[in-house]
Amino acid sequence: MREIFGRYLRAGAMSHDADALAELFTEDGVYEAPLVPPGHAFPNRLEGREAIRAAMAAYYARATGPDGAVDAEKTRLVLHDTADPDVFMAEIDTVFDTGVTVSLVQIFRLRDGRIALLRDYFAPDVVG
Repeated sequence: MREIFGRYLRAGAMSHDADALAELFTEDGVYEAPLVPPGHAFPNRLEGREAIRAAMAAYYARATGPDGAVDAEKTRLVLHDTADPDVFMAEIDTVFDTGVTVSLVQIFRLRDGRIALLRDYFAPDVVG
């Protein structure tokens, strides 16, 4: 759990590497952001590793989100185990060096060591 989450953070939030991010998902993996309205710059639902790769590469290519770098010292992260060993939750308050904080909850469902389903809950108005 912690290993795949660490790889997820490095690929996504830290390096914006869509290829590395997509490789963390199963071939039929799903990435959902249920609070994001259709047509928003951040994708609402992506089905399949290749769709995740393409959409996140396009998103990362845009100038989006709060300006500044992540302040790892101030960012708070708590991982929560569940009764199902293939499911865990992440509770995150990401603090940027500009003082902006983005709070979110993510629910991960794993299959064979990869992400089969990721539900990412955050306020869509904080990302462009």
